[in-house]
Amino acid sequence: MKRLFAILLMVLPMAVMAQIQFGYLSYKQVMQQMPEYAKAQQDLDLLKQKYEQEALRGEEDFQRKFVEFLQGQKDFPQTIMQKRQAELQHLMDNGVNFRMQVVKLLEQAEKDLMAEVEKKLNHVILEIGIEQGYGFILNTDGHSCPYVNPVVGVDVTKLALQKLGLAPAQQPSDAQAPLEIKPAPVQQPTQPVVPVQPVVPQKNDAPVQQ
Repeated sequence: MKRLFAILLMVLPMAVMAQIQFGYLSYKQVMQQMPEYAKAQQDLDLLKQKYEQEALRGEEDFQRKFVEFLQGQKDFPQTIMQKRQAELQHLMDNGVNFRMQVVKLLEQAEKDLMAEVEKKLNHVILEIGIEQGYGFILNTDGHSCPYVNPVVGVDVTKLALQKLGLAPAQQPSDAQAPLEIKPAPVQQPTQPVVPVQPVVPQKNDAPVQQ
């Protein structure tokens, strides 16, 4: 009895889930086609270039002072030697710290720039889910969903692109013309009908024996 009850607990949720239709799409594939995504990537690339230029400027400053230190270290007094070494160490530490800080700054900048893009796409996915009555919409990126039941799963990629204005909207099919009901033609007999002659009983002329 307990085993039967356990089987029912497993089968019933599956039966309920089989009645729920859901959608699926590649979130990344759709997002990369959005113009907002391209704009965010351009802004991020521009920011990377500025950070890189600043980092190179600091590294060039360090290299220039390091060459000057090598050229004049034989003539420097001990106090100046220590001062120059401390300056070089400070420049090198600043360069390393700036590089590490840039990585964090770019990560945060990417999150901020992509936040509006994701917000717009999430809103479109929400609209599709509500309009189509889906129980949920899966993101198939990263092989997170290797199998989708085609009976209850629907690919909503094209629909998402249409709502974003990135694909032509599906034109409704032309209304069907009303059916014209025609009377059925009367079939003519292929063979002539032979009239049936009535059967007349014949009189018996023989005398009836007494």
